[in-house]
Amino acid sequence: MTIQEMQESIQKLKKEKDICILAHAYQSQDIWEVADYIGDSYGLSVQASKTDSKTIIMCGVRFMAETVKTLSPDKTVYLANPIAGCPMAAQLSKNDVIKLKEENPGYAAVCYINTTSEFKTVCDVTVTSSSAVKIIKNMPQKDILFVPDCNLGGWVKKEVPEKNFKFFNGGCPTHRKMTQWDVKAAKAAHPDALLLVHPECRAEVAEAADYVGSTTGIMIFAEDSDAKEFIIGTEASIVQHLQFKLPDKKFYPLSQELVCPNMRATTLADVYNCVKGTGGEEIILPDDVIAGARKCIDKMIELG
Repeated sequence: MTIQEMQESIQKLKKEKDICILAHAYQSQDIWEVADYIGDSYGLSVQASKTDSKTIIMCGVRFMAETVKTLSPDKTVYLANPIAGCPMAAQLSKNDVIKLKEENPGYAAVCYINTTSEFKTVCDVTVTSSSAVKIIKNMPQKDILFVPDCNLGGWVKKEVPEKNFKFFNGGCPTHRKMTQWDVKAAKAAHPDALLLVHPECRAEVAEAADYVGSTTGIMIFAEDSDAKEFIIGTEASIVQHLQFKLPDKKFYPLSQELVCPNMRATTLADVYNCVKGTGGEEIILPDDVIAGARKCIDKMIELG
């Protein structure tokens, strides 16, 4: 079976079975082409809650599928590849957060969306990379315990200096690989290119950037900019996607090391097997976990 034949089979089966396919921006181009919605994790969850389809397939990692289930508990949600996890989401457990809160009384616990649903049940509010600054500015609390990504938290702290922050030394292993030396090498190779990076990168990388923002924000910036060349400081798949979307512009990865093995775990064949009913994993969450995580997400919506 060729790529095209497999894609055609997926398109046919999803229509027959009324399945909605979500693809995170870091998925491969062949998966993008069969998806109903493409974007960041929270945005995809919102789209899933609005669709009439009762079955959802998430092409991404486990916490994303859990967020979909949290916002659409009445729908059947599958993770296309059951082994697709997120190291950042595994860095702290629910009990770890409870302990951190006990050690920092009076601090509001703010968790990144890249966490498990169980984790969110003991936090005050969740944030995305695109909403974190606005949400934290709007919070009544001055003291913020930001978990688990200290790089994203540090970037938010610079944007919201009026708040007091404490961090856990966690974060994305892929984005944390990037250093000032990668920036110097990339700029030397492409002196006319603008540097666009994700705030999960180290502070030394973000400080050298022409734009810092979410994956979606990076793609919008590149599309709207008059510049013709860009160095992309997030998962390398975005370079390929931007080249397809904007063929008259040039895109370069900040480093060849910017590859997330967890996002790359999902293949077109996984999606094919999932729509056939012979693959994937249904996401099941206890009612109390759904309610607790939903409260954390609803607080984010309320604040911004």
